[in-house]
Amino acid sequence: MGKRISLARFTKADIVWMDNHYCKHHHRYTEHPSCYVKEQEPKQKIGFFDIETSNLKANFGIILCYSIKELDGPITSRVITKKELNKDLDRELVIQCVKDIQKFDKIMGYFSTRFDLPYLRSRALIHNIDFPQYGELYHEDVYYTARSKLCLHSNRLGVVEEVLLGETRKTAIDQKHWVKALMGDKDALDYILDHNIRDVKSLEDVWKKLNCFKAESNRSI
Repeated sequence: MGKRISLARFTKADIVWMDNHYCKHHHRYTEHPSCYVKEQEPKQKIGFFDIETSNLKANFGIILCYSIKELDGPITSRVITKKELNKDLDRELVIQCVKDIQKFDKIMGYFSTRFDLPYLRSRALIHNIDFPQYGELYHEDVYYTARSKLCLHSNRLGVVEEVLLGETRKTAIDQKHWVKALMGDKDALDYILDHNIRDVKSLEDVWKKLNCFKAESNRSI
């Protein structure tokens, strides 16, 4: 059971305000002072993160692009260039990706516990790039929320999005685009980046639908 918060810690002005306003549970803040305290805390900067790769294993593949969508905000994305493919592969992209995820307090992903983050960490270590250590960045995997809170024939992001929102914005994974991308084909890289951006938008929408069914948690990356 959580620790009770006494009204004695607040000023008279605070209590007057709290007695005339209601929390998300439709109670006066004087009845739920813990809600008042929680709402005064600085909000975490949340990013919805996804990568696209050339292979499912990081020692045989590279990162082709990544996207991070700020909660209710803009998208930061980066796609590999033909010049980089012919030089240091995804080294510069990984450097930028690591910098970009560190701009957030918490990263949301989908099956990211088993794929996106281990893959990015592996590529960073392969290139001798510093990666956030334990406790430096929080992470939540929406896949496990969907799997535990829903009962569907598939827990793929597109399926979950279609069930919860009536449609999915995800595009098909066409193998030819991923093959051409490794040769630096611009159209193929543009297609993959668009696919990637759609994924983070879908992820944000699914998270918004499911977040109310779970306790808040801060698990390290």
